[in-house]
Amino acid sequence: MPLMASVLVVEDDQFVRSALIRQLTEASHTVRSVGTALEALREVAQIGFDVVILDLGLPDLDGAEVLKMLRGITDVPVIVATARDDEAEIVRLLNDGADDYLVKPFSVAHLSARMTAVLRRVRGGGAGEPGGAAAPPAVLRVGGLAVDPLRRQAQLDGMTLDLTRREFDLLAYLAGRPGVVVPRRELLAEVWRQAYGDDQTIDVHLSWLRRKLGETAARPRYLHTLRGVGVKLEPPVERA
Repeated sequence: MPLMASVLVVEDDQFVRSALIRQLTEASHTVRSVGTALEALREVAQIGFDVVILDLGLPDLDGAEVLKMLRGITDVPVIVATARDDEAEIVRLLNDGADDYLVKPFSVAHLSARMTAVLRRVRGGGAGEPGGAAAPPAVLRVGGLAVDPLRRQAQLDGMTLDLTRREFDLLAYLAGRPGVVVPRRELLAEVWRQAYGDDQTIDVHLSWLRRKLGETAARPRYLHTLRGVGVKLEPPVERA
């Protein structure tokens, strides 16, 4: 069943914009729209949205730059709408924080399906939906780490960690497999929902996560990288 959402449409083509607004509204979504990058950044900073539909061909700033700026201020899911069917650029956009993309022209039914998939991932996916009997996930504990997937909260030695959405997803996925080396390809598939991508994407997020856990790659406590293999999360070894 489709999930209802508050949507910001960032599109400078008035015809496309009007069609998206009308059809998304008919699908029971709450829709606001802007035609420039600066308006988009202002709207996102002032109003909370469930998802942003971002056109790349904006008049004042390229949408790829807007995506990077959005990621500096919010974790709101972003679906890129682009006429550029270039695999290398699509990979760059996904690595820069896009949650999904659609190549124009596309139907609103297709867009709605992609929005629903993104929102299910962000909102925890599946538990409590019709036919789902799964119990809420328990708090995951690894040493002094406590990760609550249901409330999307994580604590280290009783102190709440300030994590971005992607950092939390990465930590929660690893915490659910303590002591297991998780291949990078699996992380890309399960955390980033990408079939392919750049290892740098994982390395950057691991670096940010390590900083918040009070460790470094040279002196790891919880996060351990096995070069060429993957990543594992395990309790720190107490030294005598």
